[in-house]
Amino acid sequence: MNFDFFSVLQLLGGVALFLFGMSVMGEALEKSAGRQLKSLLSNITSNPIKGFALGLVVTAIIQSSSATTVMLVGFVNSGIMTLSGAVPIIMGANVGTTITAWILSLTGLEGDNIVIQLLKPSSFTPVLAVIGVVLFCFLKDPKKKDIGSILLGFSVLIFGMETMSGAVAPLAESEKFAQMLLLFRNPLFGIAAGTIITAIIQSSSASVGILQALSSTGIVTYGTAIPIITGQNIGTCATAMISSIGANKNAKRVAMVHLYFNIIGTVVILSVFYILNAIIGFSFIETNIDEAGIAVVHTAFNLICTAMLLPFGKLLEKLAVLTVKDDKSAEKHTLLDRRLLGTPSVAIQQCRAVTVTMAETSASSIKNAFGLLDSYSDKTEKLVHSQENEVDIYEDEIGSYLLELTSQDLSATDSVEVTKMLHMISDLERLSDHAVNIAESASEMHTKKLSFSSAASHELKVLISAIGEIIDLACDCMKSNSIETAKKVEPLEEVIDRLQSRIKSNHIERLQNNECTIELGFILTDILTDLERIADHCSNIAGCVIEIAHNSLGMHSYTQSLKRGNEEYEEMIKEYSVKYPIDSPDGLTADAQ
Repeated sequence: MNFDFFSVLQLLGGVALFLFGMSVMGEALEKSAGRQLKSLLSNITSNPIKGFALGLVVTAIIQSSSATTVMLVGFVNSGIMTLSGAVPIIMGANVGTTITAWILSLTGLEGDNIVIQLLKPSSFTPVLAVIGVVLFCFLKDPKKKDIGSILLGFSVLIFGMETMSGAVAPLAESEKFAQMLLLFRNPLFGIAAGTIITAIIQSSSASVGILQALSSTGIVTYGTAIPIITGQNIGTCATAMISSIGANKNAKRVAMVHLYFNIIGTVVILSVFYILNAIIGFSFIETNIDEAGIAVVHTAFNLICTAMLLPFGKLLEKLAVLTVKDDKSAEKHTLLDRRLLGTPSVAIQQCRAVTVTMAETSASSIKNAFGLLDSYSDKTEKLVHSQENEVDIYEDEIGSYLLELTSQDLSATDSVEVTKMLHMISDLERLSDHAVNIAESASEMHTKKLSFSSAASHELKVLISAIGEIIDLACDCMKSNSIETAKKVEPLEEVIDRLQSRIKSNHIERLQNNECTIELGFILTDILTDLERIADHCSNIAGCVIEIAHNSLGMHSYTQSLKRGNEEYEEMIKEYSVKYPIDSPDGLTADAQ
């Protein structure tokens, strides 16, 4: 049997299936592990050992060190992570990616033992494929469909691996192929081949898998495979290098650390290896390597690199700084890095963090506007307008980013969260608009030298205090994702509605008794309307937090259930009514002051 044109077609088809299966499986793993990724990446730490473990676990989950490194470039570019914090995670990612090679090594198992037969992918992959088809095609549950995608991706990957192995089988008898392999025993040629192939397909796991398929011919030796494997580790840096184009200097340095880690590891380890081989003479150099042997070499190389370089993480960082020099222009972080769109769960986490900052800016603008009602200042009014402009920028950036996210393949949970976050940023933007309205009312009163009566001032003070609390509750539940905090918002909003109605009624009485002017009445009505709307938007935000937690798109369905004879809800209304009494002779209760 000769390696002919049809063998080449079969090999190309096998490679295509292998890469496609790896892509499908990796994307499905990212999607199904979204929550776990959020939890893991929220524990970003400066401890090198913990950082290494984090990189290892995340890469083991998503099966791609390139994807992990691209995420790190995005984090550093956004200012979420420092360069020094990213270094040990990169090292952990290099070790985490070796798991794929161990899974693929199962295809090389041989023997008649029933246990070995069951461990061979050719035995269990058809079963996994059938289960995957059932889950993906016939069930509606998104989580089960994701599991189906993982099983189908794995099945296609293994089928592609076996197709490649079958296609190259005739090469075992080819003298020309054997002579070509001898070229790669030269470390420089082997490293170059591994680097170029991996850079082209942008996956060290995939290129290692292709090498494992070639090893099934039985004529690939350790001497040939070792330099190729080290080159594959260098080639995988291409993805991060490309991703860092257009990023800030620290993000570029992340990619350089990844490159230097693999280059230094390759140079040092191969130098020591070949020096020892020249002195001692390793007998296994001429031994044929199999799939499991390649997995061992791949893992050993990355473990030795990490053990050698982890203590010198600061030196790698300095080397990257020397390569990517500081410039005189001010460094700017991107609020939302589009490199993270490829990992939606992580991108959503980033959106949430920026949305919390937007909420804090909106809350600050409102409280600054309240201060103008007590003591007017041109400087403070300008600050309120400036903060409103800042919030508008946040809304544009977050909104555009979230809309881009909707074009990604989102899980049902992530889809709900994206939808609700779009609602929340709209509410937050409206909060800052009402802050500007209140500031303008304060400016009008200052310009016309108007002031409210003592009764109206007291009532407004009570209402503003209640508004301050509802804003704090809305922001706190966003930060902490606390359902319990969010549930406190709706009863307070109802009390605020009652306060607003009562103040309007009292104002009409004062007008009838000539205790207030119509001009002041218009200003008071405008302020009351803004305050009521602020409470409404806070209620909307809390509703979104609860709906995200319950994975529901139903707009405020929870408020209806709260109001239907819920004793806890009624008790909170009573507590807030006592806390914010308009008719208290001393103004506010002790709790509200």
